[in-house]
Amino acid sequence: MSAVLPTYARHELTFDHGRGAHVYTRDGARYLDFSGGVAVNSLGHAHPALVSALKDQAEKIWHTSNLYQIEGQERLARRLADASFADVVFFANSGAEAVECALKMARRYHAARGHPERFRFITFDGAFHGRTLATIAAGGQDKHLTGFGPPMDGFDKVPFADIDAVRAAISPETAGILLEPIQGEGGVRVMPHGFVRQLREIADEQKILLLFDEVQTGIGRTGYFYAYEKFGVTPDILASAKGLGGGFPIGACLATALAASGMDAGSHGSTFGGNPLAMAVGNAVLDVVLDEGFLEEVRDKSLLIKQKLASVGDEFPEIIEEIRGEGLLIGIKVKPQVKLVIDALIGEGLLAAPAGENVVRLLPPLNVSVDEIDEAVDIIRRAAAGIKSRDMARTSN
Repeated sequence: MSAVLPTYARHELTFDHGRGAHVYTRDGARYLDFSGGVAVNSLGHAHPALVSALKDQAEKIWHTSNLYQIEGQERLARRLADASFADVVFFANSGAEAVECALKMARRYHAARGHPERFRFITFDGAFHGRTLATIAAGGQDKHLTGFGPPMDGFDKVPFADIDAVRAAISPETAGILLEPIQGEGGVRVMPHGFVRQLREIADEQKILLLFDEVQTGIGRTGYFYAYEKFGVTPDILASAKGLGGGFPIGACLATALAASGMDAGSHGSTFGGNPLAMAVGNAVLDVVLDEGFLEEVRDKSLLIKQKLASVGDEFPEIIEEIRGEGLLIGIKVKPQVKLVIDALIGEGLLAAPAGENVVRLLPPLNVSVDEIDEAVDIIRRAAAGIKSRDMARTSN
């Protein structure tokens, strides 16, 4: 019996090492990794620049404390701010911690202005914001809340992309609106751009804050450094993580100086947040992602893979219902049960992640090659053909 707490339904696979877009078991079996640790391995496995940065830093200093200046932290914060809307950055260790910081920051903003009654947030059906008590309350999904006592107060969930419901939910206690521009766990559902622009207008009208959860969509995943750029909307606060560390644990909460103005010394903290190891890797990731032409290539590859997947969908309409997403955050809504499709893909040598609404999520490295895209599409085609054949055989019997 495993001593690991059984909170995951794990596949019977153990990987020994990885290179680029591929991972390998100890006995040499090779898989194309289009799950990417669920949008974490933004540059694939064992990227030379990331490995070098981590090794170099490991030979210097691993950890001091945020009681002292951390050079790599100052550099990474400045680069994130310069590449985004933000003025200031707080570093944590995960997406959930980054969202927690965003929520605390928004509440503190109002309290510092004499409105501590403004503590509630409008959130959306299908959202996923993390696994802490606050973030599962923000997500509001029964499967995450069940058994953990009364949900934390302060979150008013409304239907996906329903602007009238948003307006109706606003009260004198509303502090802000929290959304994922693309719901990854919720089924790769893209918020309508016009709807998000209306949210910005409402936030300004009501003097509340607009919070983006870009834990999954950030750091080039959509073909833009952060997805808000594609939506043409600037948030007040943004939570980032996953791809920022390229596989090393890191979270960041970005904000305007105004939104962060209530956060003073002692108002928030993190023992490991912004540690030198994470900062070295984060800076190495930005060296690649912010290089000239890189994000344009992500957009080009997105168009290519979507076109190829659409062709597979035309060939197997009984298997594939819809292709969704932006950049290299791609969803394939399937008609068979999603676990069956995921298992079929694994059987053919491709790793993918499940999502809500019976969606298979593809999250390849941002530097995936055209040949690797072709390999993945061929595997998806073979898996679809295999499922169709089994269904036909079952029907004939």
